[in-house]
Amino acid sequence: MPKVKTNRVKYPEGWELIEPTLRELQAKMREAENDTHDGKRKCEALWPIFKIAHQKSRYIFDLYHRRKEISKELFEFCLDQGYADRNLIAKWKKPGYERLCCLRCMQPRDHNFATTCVCRVPKHLREEKVIECVHCGCRGCASGD
Repeated sequence: MPKVKTNRVKYPEGWELIEPTLRELQAKMREAENDTHDGKRKCEALWPIFKIAHQKSRYIFDLYHRRKEISKELFEFCLDQGYADRNLIAKWKKPGYERLCCLRCMQPRDHNFATTCVCRVPKHLREEKVIECVHCGCRGCASGD
C-alpha cells in the first residue's frame, strides 16, 4: 500500500521565535492588499505592499546576517517558503546595494534613458531634495546617504 502524502511542513528549530513577527507582517500585507485605492494613482496603490515585502525580507536578513540569531536551516526555510525575497537579499550582500528598496529600482529597462531609479541617486547629488520613487515610493536607498 502506498504512503499517503501530507502537506504538513516541518518547521526548523527557532521558528517559534520569528513566527509572531512574520504573522504580524503577513496580516499587514493582507490588509494592504485589501485596502481601497480610491484617489490614489495606480502605482501608489502598490507602495504599501512593496514596503511590507521589504520589511519582511530585511527582518530575516538582519536576523541571519547581522545579529546571527537564526540558523542557516531556518534562513533557507524562510526563503524557500516565500517569507523573504531571495534575489533582494542577494543584492543586499553586494557593496553599493546594502539599502536597496526593491529590485525594480535598479533595472535599467524600467526607467527612462536606460538608467536606474531616482531613489538610487545619493542625496547630495540630487537637484530636488525630496523625491519619491514611482515604482515603490522609496525616498532614497543609495548606499552613500
